[in-house]
Amino acid sequence: MGEHITKSRFDLLERKEFVQHLLDDISALELILEQELIESDVVRIGAEQELCLVDTDYRPAGTSLKLLDAIDDSHFTTELANYNMEINLDPFQLQGDCFTKVEKQLTTLLQKANKQAEKLGVKIVLTGILPTISKNDLGIDSMTPIPRYYKLNEVLTQCRGDHFALKLRGVDELTLHHDSVLFEACNTSFQLHLQIPQDDFIRSYNWAQAIAGPVLGVCSNSPLLLGRELWKETRIALFQQSLDTRKWSHALKEQVARVGFGNQWQKESVAEIFKEDISTHRILLTKPITHNALELLENGAIPKLEALSLFNGTVYRWNRPCYGVGGGKPHLRIENRYIPSGPSVLDELANFAFWVGLMVGRPAEFDDMPSIMDFKEAKLNFIKSANTGRQTVLSWLGKTVTLKKLILNEFLPIAHQGLLDYGVAVEDIDRLLGIIEERVKKGTGAEWQVKNLRNLRNEMKLDTVLVKLTEAMHKNQQDKIPVHEWPMIKKNQSKNESYQWVGQIMSTRLIKLYENDYANMATSIMQWNNIHHIPVENEEGELAGLLTWNHISELEQGHHEDDALVSDIMIRKVVTVQPRTKISTAKQLMTDYQIGCLPVCVGSHLVGIISKVDL
Repeated sequence: MGEHITKSRFDLLERKEFVQHLLDDISALELILEQELIESDVVRIGAEQELCLVDTDYRPAGTSLKLLDAIDDSHFTTELANYNMEINLDPFQLQGDCFTKVEKQLTTLLQKANKQAEKLGVKIVLTGILPTISKNDLGIDSMTPIPRYYKLNEVLTQCRGDHFALKLRGVDELTLHHDSVLFEACNTSFQLHLQIPQDDFIRSYNWAQAIAGPVLGVCSNSPLLLGRELWKETRIALFQQSLDTRKWSHALKEQVARVGFGNQWQKESVAEIFKEDISTHRILLTKPITHNALELLENGAIPKLEALSLFNGTVYRWNRPCYGVGGGKPHLRIENRYIPSGPSVLDELANFAFWVGLMVGRPAEFDDMPSIMDFKEAKLNFIKSANTGRQTVLSWLGKTVTLKKLILNEFLPIAHQGLLDYGVAVEDIDRLLGIIEERVKKGTGAEWQVKNLRNLRNEMKLDTVLVKLTEAMHKNQQDKIPVHEWPMIKKNQSKNESYQWVGQIMSTRLIKLYENDYANMATSIMQWNNIHHIPVENEEGELAGLLTWNHISELEQGHHEDDALVSDIMIRKVVTVQPRTKISTAKQLMTDYQIGCLPVCVGSHLVGIISKVDL
């Protein structure tokens, strides 16, 4: 997805040619592997930083293209949503002060971006999921206007055959349908790359799968989505569902998710992984390709395998195998895609050093993972860690162990020795792995968000809390503090709240009635809850009317029979507003119509209610 496809026709002829190039790329890769042309005498690291753009109110700011023009640096590129961007860092050889070099480059590029962003009234925030992102920010108008993104949305929707369905359950529950792929844009990551020697690729890949759960748990930073408290790393479930092309049916059939952990240990070569993906996933994007990979190889050139690279970019393994060419030499690498962005640059560098150290420090006893660990054990660890983060209880080599003990007693020593063996500077090892150790003991970014959400929510509207969270994140990132040292947010520690839209102050936890409910039950419910207005829905879940205390009084004065229904006495013509209706407009409507509340709807569906008390 990172490639700009500006000349693609996306027609049948191009698709036919692309398929042949894809098959030839696999054949060329097998020849490259057979001839041992893969660069294997050096190990490099690299990373991609995804980030969020927010305005002065800490809400998504769709200014990525303007900011990219102002920055004018090839390290920066677009993302799916116009309020996200990505920084592609340079590769560095794994030795000496390589992590300091990564840190310096990332910091320099962020400072460059911040300087231009400030001129546009925009701030940069590093976070797995931006707390202030709302349903209104997920429409097609928030997509970066580049052909490949529109085509991706079109093709995924066609494959799905229906709207994208999202259902997540944590402390809260989030269930809704959406008509575009923009939910994927909620996810921002810090993607890690590690070059792997050819003869060690499968052993390294299986090891990467085995350690993914524990590593994810201590790096979790995405507990909130649309104001709901869900998984400690909600991105894992969200990303799979937002790009899910599987069709739902009444038949019980096994389908492979486009985003996923995998279903088995790998046994052969990297080519077998690519073949497996081509066999189980449809081609989403195509492009015109000029040179044939087999012909280039026959003529002594190293092909880039353009068709395979484009296809591989639309299959979202959490540990993704990658082929590339650098300095005229082909190489293989593993891309770690599950690490979230943030909470700070220091935390990200610590995550990077920890994962790389674990990868290169793999003890010999883990060279053959299939013989010592069931794959489903590793997969379950990954899912559980995404759900419960640092508090996860894992199954490791058939034994039950807490994530904290596994990392402190086994993984940190492995990572430390691995980095030492590659000559990484001792100061960097101690500094960065020390951050991981403290985070294991004191808390992750996800825990910091949840603690503050719960603390502030007791006295404030949810929207205000989400703004405060985002504001504090930004400040702590600017202060370059690792998350285990972040203070709790003080309730008066913020700019004055600025409410503009109904959605910012409406009540969302609603008591509702249905048309066929009995009026006497409605009376009791209103008395029990001390409320004066109840919205009424029909069997399709659409707003059908509104019942007020005045109607109940009229019912009692009229001595209606006990079998009177809500539909007999409710108002059917209801004045409603939308979440993006201005508060001033809502206030005027209440005055004009002499009413005490306004149901808030998206289409015909009720999502909240705003009353004079809220105003």
